[in-house]
Amino acid sequence: MQVTSTSYRAYALDLWGFGDTAHSEVKYSLDEQVKLIDDFMNEMGIGKIAIVGHGLGALVGMNFALRYKNSVDRVMAINCPLSIDAVNSRLRTAPPQDLSDWLSNRTPEAATALSDASKADIKAIAASMAGLQSNNLFSQFKGLNIPTLLVYGEKDLAITRPKYEDTASTFIHQVVLDGSGHFPMVEEAAKFNRLLTDFLALDSGASPSEELQMKEEWKRRVR
Repeated sequence: MQVTSTSYRAYALDLWGFGDTAHSEVKYSLDEQVKLIDDFMNEMGIGKIAIVGHGLGALVGMNFALRYKNSVDRVMAINCPLSIDAVNSRLRTAPPQDLSDWLSNRTPEAATALSDASKADIKAIAASMAGLQSNNLFSQFKGLNIPTLLVYGEKDLAITRPKYEDTASTFIHQVVLDGSGHFPMVEEAAKFNRLLTDFLALDSGASPSEELQMKEEWKRRVR
């Protein structure tokens, strides 16, 4: 948030069932989460956005783009499961605080960043998984040709990253950060922030696979 706020107006939105939002099961579907973003944008008078989403938040972002393509300029999806088979079964059943303890590197920085993990409702996570299982999300999203950067931590225990050839297209580029697990924005903050700012700085509509110039220290395509 601090990095993006220097050049952009940045908002962090708690989805239903996460952070300080209400715990109401009727709000947990992907469609209701998408509606939350749309309502927020309308309330704030925001016309077009760049979405940066992590895990289930990235799924919501892709669903938002499917419904409101003209409102999305680009998407950065971090450790996003592209199919239900990519999700470790533990992610579907364990309490949120247990998941945070399992997936974080236990550093003081991680503890601070993940301090509200215990506020999440496990039913909200399950509802997102159900939505992922019930639709052909990524293939539909890929057809939108929205500039998209997929970022995965090589050591992520929760999400199996897709093969590079399964995601490659003119408008989709995939990067793997060697030293990261499930939270690359915490575990390799400097590298992640450089990648984020370079992606946001691309001209609107530019192809990240063609124009994003990556530094060798954090460039690694999946083979």
